[in-house]
Amino acid sequence: MKELIFLVEEDPEGGYTAQAVGENIFTQGETIAELKTMIRDAVDCHYDSPAEWPQLVRLHFVKDEVFAL
Repeated sequence: MKELIFLVEEDPEGGYTAQAVGENIFTQGETIAELKTMIRDAVDCHYDSPAEWPQLVRLHFVKDEVFAL
């Protein structure tokens, strides 16, 4: 696998959540720096060996906005 994409959203209770696209990997962190550390840990736990790890991890920040017309 060359690239693993995480959808990152702000948690309403504070911090951030990240969900991998196409893999069953979910994690959270209070700051972006902590989230990156938690993603590394989650990827390490998900794959059996470092040879299976993606070469790149892409963070896609998702923000929903609602406004009245």
